[in-house]
Amino acid sequence: MSSLQISLLAEASRPLLNKFYRQHQSPMRASPEGQLWVLKDGEIIAGMSLSKVAQGHWLTGLFVAPACRGQGLAAQLVARALGEVAGPVWLFCHPDLQRLYQRMGFALTDQLPQPLAERLARYRRNKALLAMAIRSLEQAH
Repeated sequence: MSSLQISLLAEASRPLLNKFYRQHQSPMRASPEGQLWVLKDGEIIAGMSLSKVAQGHWLTGLFVAPACRGQGLAAQLVARALGEVAGPVWLFCHPDLQRLYQRMGFALTDQLPQPLAERLARYRRNKALLAMAIRSLEQAH
């Protein structure tokens, strides 16, 4: 990797994150109302969305290009994005990803804002998901 750049994706560039997901046959989709964060090495190699919910944010769509995995890029992207927001950050993940998120500082939780609790209940009808949370890095300092 030569010159990694992590940034908030400009409004006009929002379609690029969905294009990145499609290129890798990922079912992920960029949140239409959230902040879109990307990690680039010339082109997008990782992305995620942060959507405002309650007094915090909901992290969705974290995806690293398969050829770039295992290098800590997801953790770098998440750390940078969380450093820019206030309040707790929640996410839902497959149980296989629990350790990955724990290494980033997330912990299992059953304390969710009502809209996320309702969404998680719907999602769990069709798939196994865990709810995790972290205080934003801004508040941790």
